[in-house]
Amino acid sequence: MEVLLEITQAELADFIEISNNLYGVDFSGYAQESLRRRVLRLMKLKECDTFAAFKYFLANQKLTDNELLNEITVNTTEMFRDPEVFKFLKEEVFDIMETYPRINIWHAGCSTGEEPLSLAILLKEHGLLKRSVQYCTDINSEVLAQAKKGIYELREMKEYSTNYIRSGGEQSLSDYYVANYGNVKMNKGLGKSMVYTKHSLVNGSSFNQMHMIMCRNVFIYLTTEQQNKVLRLFLDSLSPRGYLILGAKESAVFSTVFNELETVNGRLKIYRKKK
Repeated sequence: MEVLLEITQAELADFIEISNNLYGVDFSGYAQESLRRRVLRLMKLKECDTFAAFKYFLANQKLTDNELLNEITVNTTEMFRDPEVFKFLKEEVFDIMETYPRINIWHAGCSTGEEPLSLAILLKEHGLLKRSVQYCTDINSEVLAQAKKGIYELREMKEYSTNYIRSGGEQSLSDYYVANYGNVKMNKGLGKSMVYTKHSLVNGSSFNQMHMIMCRNVFIYLTTEQQNKVLRLFLDSLSPRGYLILGAKESAVFSTVFNELETVNGRLKIYRKKK
């Protein structure tokens, strides 16, 4: 009979301390229930039927930093996710950005890079890619390395192509990649606008003069307190009138810094820093 695993609040606090001290990964700002589920999943994966056994496993550093991050953090993303968001940016925001001599964009928690590539394609079609710099950051150096390669599974392209058209794409998505043996390699030209950097939203520093920050489907894994800290980080990084785009299930409305933002499109979770 399968043993039902459980861990206490004190044991979860132990896990956070061990991860920070031995692996240099700070999970203190992560939502407790989400973190608990991921820890229990990792315990089961490593066949640790008690937290004491799991603690011994961690204390002897049986995992690498990236293995720990891969199992605890969620790295799910896709190209042109929520096409309405991209279509709105293309139709309502890009024309404003045309007035900027240089466009700075921060993709916070970019995972394997599908979202920056999506934006790069639309920026290219709008004639803005050459003057854009996209700062792609994530806490996990392994997914950043994958993002740099720009290699994805061919089977995903059918759905991505549909979303690309719904986002206002003007060509065929296949114009932007080469298919080979079940994978696709995205065109190198798209990546020239991108800078990949390891960065933690829990304890990382701000960037300067960003015209847009996209951080979608990251907040749902953070505590309310940590969300407020990250929003403060974003506001310190945005230039006046800079845009902030959150995920479909996220909001800045009830945050401690909302008075410094204006809502551009509440349904699509697009905000703008006040002057």
